[in-house]
Amino acid sequence: MLRVVVCVSGGGTNLQAILDCAANGTLPGVEIVRVIANNPGVYALERAKAAGVEGLCISPKEFGTREEFNDALLAAVSEAQPDLIVLAGFLVAIPPRMVAAYPNRIINIHPSLIPSFCGKGYYGLKVHEAALARGVKVSGATVHFVDEGMDSGPIILQRAVAVQDGDTPQSLQRRIMEEAEWQILPEAIRLIAQGRVQVGTDRTTRITERQAQ
Repeated sequence: MLRVVVCVSGGGTNLQAILDCAANGTLPGVEIVRVIANNPGVYALERAKAAGVEGLCISPKEFGTREEFNDALLAAVSEAQPDLIVLAGFLVAIPPRMVAAYPNRIINIHPSLIPSFCGKGYYGLKVHEAALARGVKVSGATVHFVDEGMDSGPIILQRAVAVQDGDTPQSLQRRIMEEAEWQILPEAIRLIAQGRVQVGTDRTTRITERQAQ
């Protein structure tokens, strides 16, 4: 059984996609064991509660220093004994100690086709605002492993979404969530649970065929 901790910052739509797949049997061998939010009162915690998953908030505002927050976050994650940590809209820089403790065991969903519109300052609607300002015809989403950089880890899955005439950042965001994010994030978890994601020495990934039972 793959034990999964999901980290969130807001409403938790990507979390809901994962919970739905876990509930309908399309994530076999996966257990969502804990949801951690960095903001109190976010709806993601209600989603976790409704699904019978433990949820807790570790807020930076509760600690005197960032290092104390990082310690508490790592402790809350480690306590759940996860095999995989999923950042599902988690707007927190992951401490290097956590990356070191869970190499190639932390994944993130980013709302663009990396390496476009990623890195420092690119999050939420800012990603879609930048894509529209540049006039791209195709955007999308990327699931990648987390390393010491920002949006720089090995890419696992990507899905393209066409930009339409008249798109606003909000409409593009919604369509990318519906057509890409909510599809490829559970799929990446499924592939990892099946042992089919391999990271090479060149920091690229390979998806292997599923072994016959």
